[in-house]
Amino acid sequence: MGTLDWIVIGVFALALIGIVVWVVRQKQNDSADYFLGGRDATWIAIGASIFASNIGSEHLIGLAGAGASSGMAMAHWEIQGWMILILGWVFVPFYTRSMVYTMPEFLERRYNPQSRTILSTISLISYVLTKVAVTVYAGGLVFQQVFGIETLWGIDFFWIAAIGLVLLTAVYTVLGGMKSVLYTSVLQTPILLLGSLIILVLGFKALGGWDELMRICGDAVVVGNQLVGQASEGAQGSTMVELMRSNSDPQYPWLGALIGSAIIGFWYWCTDQYIVQRVLSGKDEREARRGTIFGAYLKLLPVFLFLIPGMIAFAMAKEGIVVNGEVFTLSTPDAAFPTLVAKLLPAGVKGLVVCGILAALMSSLASLFNSSAMLFTIDFYKRFKPQTPEKQLVRIGQMATVVIVVLGILWIPIMRSVGDVLYAYLQDVQSVLAPGIAAAFLLGIAWKRTSAQGGMWALISGLIIGLTRLGAKVYYSIMAGNAGYGSDVTKWASDNGVDNLFYNTFYAYNWLFFCGWMLVACLLIAIIVSLLTPAPSAEKIQGLVFGTSTAEQRAATRASWNHWDVIHTVIILGITAAFYWYFW
Repeated sequence: MGTLDWIVIGVFALALIGIVVWVVRQKQNDSADYFLGGRDATWIAIGASIFASNIGSEHLIGLAGAGASSGMAMAHWEIQGWMILILGWVFVPFYTRSMVYTMPEFLERRYNPQSRTILSTISLISYVLTKVAVTVYAGGLVFQQVFGIETLWGIDFFWIAAIGLVLLTAVYTVLGGMKSVLYTSVLQTPILLLGSLIILVLGFKALGGWDELMRICGDAVVVGNQLVGQASEGAQGSTMVELMRSNSDPQYPWLGALIGSAIIGFWYWCTDQYIVQRVLSGKDEREARRGTIFGAYLKLLPVFLFLIPGMIAFAMAKEGIVVNGEVFTLSTPDAAFPTLVAKLLPAGVKGLVVCGILAALMSSLASLFNSSAMLFTIDFYKRFKPQTPEKQLVRIGQMATVVIVVLGILWIPIMRSVGDVLYAYLQDVQSVLAPGIAAAFLLGIAWKRTSAQGGMWALISGLIIGLTRLGAKVYYSIMAGNAGYGSDVTKWASDNGVDNLFYNTFYAYNWLFFCGWMLVACLLIAIIVSLLTPAPSAEKIQGLVFGTSTAEQRAATRASWNHWDVIHTVIILGITAAFYWYFW
């Protein structure tokens, strides 16, 4: 890091401070102002915030690392602009009419208070134990790699970077609430995009272009996440440039990937408070929908800005490309993006990209802190103390944010000690978290007959099945580790004759196919329970389910879009289809 880099970082910090000071000086008299930015956000702020909230350490480390280890396999999860369109076109009208603050509150309107409590609890626990943990852990690793500092003042630089990231983000989130998240995203998103684009261009220049990348990665054969050889030498498996893997692939079978990525994407983009809160802050249905269309355009980019640079890093290391007089090497796949930053970029540009990385991590954490505080304040505190003045609710939200920050910091040592294991399990966590919630929301808006008990039992059954799956993963991993097999549970099971129904179903069965069957099970349970229990009254579900909207509501929705919204939607779907065709 040169002097020019530090100057660029300093300018970025001053701009960030200026935005936060401006936001803090705005009046935030009630919880709607604090948590939803007064519900007056425009489509630019909404779309930028959706994108910036989504782009975090799982992209800077995880997605680039996936590109370096398995190529295009993870692209199914990243080329999901079409799923954000479902949020805008299908769910925004229901969310806007209900005037809710949170997704659990929507489930209470549609089902019952118990459903709200269940979803709130699941969301809060998963946020603290997964999203906070991974973002903070990976943030510390990224900055340790980029700055090349092992210790500072006798302290491991990982801790300084990780805790500094949390505290810095917490300050502007606590002070500014949702407006600070939205408006800092407008600054952070273009910086992140520009910085990542520079990495992509310089990476291609160093490697020799797109054709050279396709040649090298097209000859690399992978099974799951493991490189097994070269296609030119007869290795069996799928190449790194193939999006659709063999259905026998242990990690990414093509059918499982299509099903599993759609279920996880539906939960994340259409029902998760972390993302949907940005849409709820829109001034009206038109701005909210156009925000999702803008966000969908931006969501087409991560494959090219993060996954392909990971593939470039793999190709450069494989070919032994010399960068600035030094042979490019890659210590681990997860080091792909920070290594490219450290090795490729000249002075000044490196500072810009560091600002982009900082922006991505801070934006994800800020969104997470704000969403978690809102869930606690609205779904727990206000329910038990409904007469609480609005200004006090804002203070409660600020205190809740501080508590979540403290929990995140306390979780760092645990995260670091089991980081590799926990990060590997994160995909499993999402794959078992999504089906029950997806079933409750999908049936909730699609089928008028879905009863309160049916929706509630979709959530409960999903929670029970998911915890059983995660418990089995942890149990068998511990058993294999204690027996001296490390992380090779399959070999331990084979050597010890472990071949029972429980092991094969809840551990060995492919995670993507398990996710699909889990959704089927949750839907069936919800349907059966609904048919055995009283149907909801017409008054309760009015405007919350297809076919129950009033003429005025339908007219308002129709007036909120025009031909340009349709044209942009078709363009996004066309780009997605072209991507699948090219990498099929």
